[in-house]
Amino acid sequence: MKKNFVSNSTESTRIFKNGFLESLSKVHYSVPLIIFIPIITWFVYRALTVTYTNVFTFIASCIAGLLVWTLTEYVMHRFVFHFEPKSAVGKRLHFLFHGVHHDYPNDAMRLVLPPSVSIPLATGFYFLFHALLPAAYMDGFFATFLAGYLVYDISHYALHHSKFNNRFWKQLKHHHMQHHYADPTKGYGVSSALWDKIFRSDFEK
Repeated sequence: MKKNFVSNSTESTRIFKNGFLESLSKVHYSVPLIIFIPIITWFVYRALTVTYTNVFTFIASCIAGLLVWTLTEYVMHRFVFHFEPKSAVGKRLHFLFHGVHHDYPNDAMRLVLPPSVSIPLATGFYFLFHALLPAAYMDGFFATFLAGYLVYDISHYALHHSKFNNRFWKQLKHHHMQHHYADPTKGYGVSSALWDKIFRSDFEK
């Protein structure tokens, strides 16, 4: 991603002339918590009551869901959000989805996915996993997949707006700030640097 401008203030920029569309592009960091915590709770409840078979199946499905989320986060950030199209329309869409965040990385209202994006994505993933996974694994898997997304969204906000004393969070923040201010072609993991290490897109020490 070529960077021509980066704002270090908390200012924002208007990306839609239409006021309604502009309002949909901004969201407070608490909104994903309000939307997805009840949904995650519902799937955990289903996993433990409706589709429950045994402890091993439940734990395995939960671990798998979380792991698949971390890979999904990496793949989407690297190959979708950082895909650079050639057409004018493609460039505009790229700016709307992710370019604006790199230009205004501290814009507090554009650090988590708006419901207009997160809900359709979650719905699409639900039907994909429902078609691929056995029923006994689906609910636990999807609960932790969504939990992973929620951790990603809130972590992303915190990495831009919080100071940390904890070593893990300090390293994670350093990792993400390098992506913004040193080299946007590396460091695609936000809530975890795991897949950057596996696919060798991590920063050299």
